[in-house]
Amino acid sequence: MHDLEFEHLHVSPDDAAVNEVAWGADNVELTTVGIDIGSSTSHLMFARVHLQRLSSALSSRFVVVERKILWQSPILLTPYRGDYTIDVDDLGGFIGGCYAYAGIEPETVDSGAVVLTGEALKRRNARAIADLFSEEAGKFVCASAGHHMECQMAAHGSGAVALSRGHNATLLNVDIGGGTTKLALTERGRILATCAIAVGGRLIVADGAGRLARIEQPAQIIAKALDLELALGMTLMPADRRRIAARMARMVMGLIDLRQPGELARSLLVTEAWPAELANRRIDAITFSGGVSEYVYKRETRGFGDLGLELAEELRHVLAHRQDLAPVWDPGQGIRATVIGAAQFSVQISGNTILIADPGKLPLQNLPVLTCELALDGKIAPEAVAAGVRCALARTDFEEGESPVALSFPWRGDPSHERLHAVAAGICAALRRTIDENMPLVLLIDGDIGKSLGRIILHEVAPTAEVIAIDAVQLKEFDYVDIGSVIEPTKVVPIIIKSLLFR
Repeated sequence: MHDLEFEHLHVSPDDAAVNEVAWGADNVELTTVGIDIGSSTSHLMFARVHLQRLSSALSSRFVVVERKILWQSPILLTPYRGDYTIDVDDLGGFIGGCYAYAGIEPETVDSGAVVLTGEALKRRNARAIADLFSEEAGKFVCASAGHHMECQMAAHGSGAVALSRGHNATLLNVDIGGGTTKLALTERGRILATCAIAVGGRLIVADGAGRLARIEQPAQIIAKALDLELALGMTLMPADRRRIAARMARMVMGLIDLRQPGELARSLLVTEAWPAELANRRIDAITFSGGVSEYVYKRETRGFGDLGLELAEELRHVLAHRQDLAPVWDPGQGIRATVIGAAQFSVQISGNTILIADPGKLPLQNLPVLTCELALDGKIAPEAVAAGVRCALARTDFEEGESPVALSFPWRGDPSHERLHAVAAGICAALRRTIDENMPLVLLIDGDIGKSLGRIILHEVAPTAEVIAIDAVQLKEFDYVDIGSVIEPTKVVPIIIKSLLFR
């Protein structure tokens, strides 16, 4: 017997079980891991993601409602061997140790993202690094981030895109890492343009005795322009270190000014220069991310034998004395800007409005989503559609025909045969190699035209195409999709959408 000052209800074990089942039908909790392997640093982060079913009637879509960081690793200077290849054994030991320190067993991780950038992408490293995660291949998204994609991921992960959207402002995010500086111009939360240059804090690295132990080719180019000689084992004088850092800072500031680069900077660009029409674009604020940003914002004061501290000091000096520059804002994330986790949720699609040329090609896993901005108002020109698809490929650094991708775009206007045929012709023209090599041609459309568009491709435009056209799907940049096998007899296809989660 017990007395309480308020009315209360005893829940029987049977009722509790029913409640638990009901909660589980509308809620999913996942343990996720984000792993960032870069030219200069590597780190990982564990998180728990809570997903909840949308409240609309009969919805099968789950959305992220909460993300809680469980554990963050220390920052590891990416280990290298004498031949400049990444020491995969050391890297694997670090990752395994992180699981142990966090108290998380690999089999309890539901989903994850591995982002490879810089040296990690080079052919001599990529295979060995991929093998580290081969046993988790079904659960892990593996994003090979080329320069344009890395610019965008840094802008999202740092918080600059959200800051731009929240303040209705135009921001320039400058991500300065060990080997490259990546810039992204963002207007009201939408990235307008990206640009990257081989300028970074760890192009030169000295050992504990001050002797040069690592010299990257871009550093040699910059030193030659300054009439300096660089050689392994030599000691670089402080004045010469400052000269190299000052020249790097000048090139970065030229790109911050949205100017066309000079001869030296042009030779170090790893993407195209800024579009000329951006020259007079007004910028409301500048944000920094990447390892060097920790010095810019004075969150770090230690040196690591490289030029990161000197480069940041040169930039801080210029920023403090140039009255014409936009103010500097802190977007929230610096060295951990690239990726902080992965989540997944599912959408079931009715078989009445999809077309799958060969159901035997399913399931497919971890297809990167290319979001295409297609001009579908009024009369549609196949050439414009093809250009939009090629732009999406270039923006995310994908080589057409190298591996399957999923095109995502919203449908607008009348679904007449003429308009659908123009879209089909444009897509097939842009993805000719994908079709010729019998790779899946995956179309994920926000609109009810999947079956109609798929039929036109299959019967009129490209009869040999392995078309998978699915509609009523809403996707965004940095999504990856799993497409399950057709479920009989309902003819529905389960779709798992994996989203890189940024602040």
